[in-house]
Amino acid sequence: MVTVDFKKEVELRKDDLLKDLFSLLEINSERRDDLADAEHPFGPGPVAALKHFLSLAERDGYSTLNVDNYAGHFEYGEGEEVLGIFAHMDVVPAGSGWETDPYKPVIKDGRLYARGSSDDKGPTMACYYGLKIIKELGLPTSKKVRFVVGTDEESGWTDMDYYFEHVGLPEPDFGFSPDAEFPIINGEKGNITAYLHYDGRQKEGLQLLSFTGGLRENMVPEAAKAVIAAAPASMVADFEAYLQEVGLQGQAQEVAVGLELELIGKSAHGASPHLGINGATYLAAFLANYAFTGAAKAYLDLAGRILKDDHDARALGLAFVDERMGALSMNAGVFRFEKDSDQSQIALNFRYPQGLTPEEIQAKLAQVSGVQVSLSEHGHTPHYVPAEDPLVQTLLAVYEKHTGLPGQEKVIGGGTFGRLLKRGVAYGAMFPGYIDTMHQANEFIEVEDLFRAAAIYAEAIYELIR
Repeated sequence: MVTVDFKKEVELRKDDLLKDLFSLLEINSERRDDLADAEHPFGPGPVAALKHFLSLAERDGYSTLNVDNYAGHFEYGEGEEVLGIFAHMDVVPAGSGWETDPYKPVIKDGRLYARGSSDDKGPTMACYYGLKIIKELGLPTSKKVRFVVGTDEESGWTDMDYYFEHVGLPEPDFGFSPDAEFPIINGEKGNITAYLHYDGRQKEGLQLLSFTGGLRENMVPEAAKAVIAAAPASMVADFEAYLQEVGLQGQAQEVAVGLELELIGKSAHGASPHLGINGATYLAAFLANYAFTGAAKAYLDLAGRILKDDHDARALGLAFVDERMGALSMNAGVFRFEKDSDQSQIALNFRYPQGLTPEEIQAKLAQVSGVQVSLSEHGHTPHYVPAEDPLVQTLLAVYEKHTGLPGQEKVIGGGTFGRLLKRGVAYGAMFPGYIDTMHQANEFIEVEDLFRAAAIYAEAIYELIR
């Protein structure tokens, strides 16, 4: 039996790991639909990151495949069974509030700061080096590894739809995604976005010209802006008092068409909306006290009076809890309102457990007065791999060996590429008690946690393919 000190092997490679990771983090791989074309399906950034990652694999002796710049993979080993590892190169928009340049990675006080450091370039590189150790040591294996990286995980997963349709290979038999937390994520709630559509017409008088907030459906809106025409003279002073009351920052300024108000909250991952402060709903709550009419009144009443701080959709009649998978959560993620436009809408992202369907969510939302409801084309149904599955048991055993902590199953509201496979889970790289900065300003990963995860990945992969 081969005995390897995987922690020592990571220690020997930590400088190289950081160098390769920095080179990935320096690539701004945000999705840019305005720059998308046939060669760059999600814009140039995700393609650049994909190509760079595959170039690292080629440098290390792997044969790679780029599937039309949507996704790519390399393989290692031989055998009938295939272990799939699924990661992603795209990142959510950096947003504001950073103390450092989000695309100039820097280590401060043992933390590596950069967009993508924890979601998902850092964990991807830790996992990559885990496999690299197995390859460089020439450890005996009986199964094949297919390491897949995508470019659209943070949006619609169109990358994986395209990849599986065009790669020309059977799906891996089992696998994991290094894109969540330890000890394991073997259950993931369903994920669907509902769009509430408004007709922006209003009567004369006080007018809401525009209302905007949010960058992505799976992010809590950090900031929101509203432009008001014929605003009462007291609105600026009232807004300043409101900001002081709720303890948030913002500003009011005169613009050519009226008064512009901006409120700054706190971003967070859409799967954990309670960890953020929704700037859009807080701004709407202030404006809902004024005598707007028509669609503006309906829009602000819903956003400010019903959606504000309602993370389980209780006020909408959608609170639902499953004994195994937990409670439904809702993130009011994107707000767009334009006067006299029929394109005004609010995007509500739901993470729902088994026992509820998207159609039931849509039917309940349709009862909201004055709106039409549609659902996103892409969604995910609830996913669960039983705790007694050998995949789960093996991964938990390796985690327990390296940490001395008990391993147990867990269900989350977030969605990972682990659910791409029937026997797929998410595994690391965040450890219990970590500070969650995914989708937030000043995203970071603890450098020692990165190395510790790499050792766990190395032994876990080896145990799964030996």
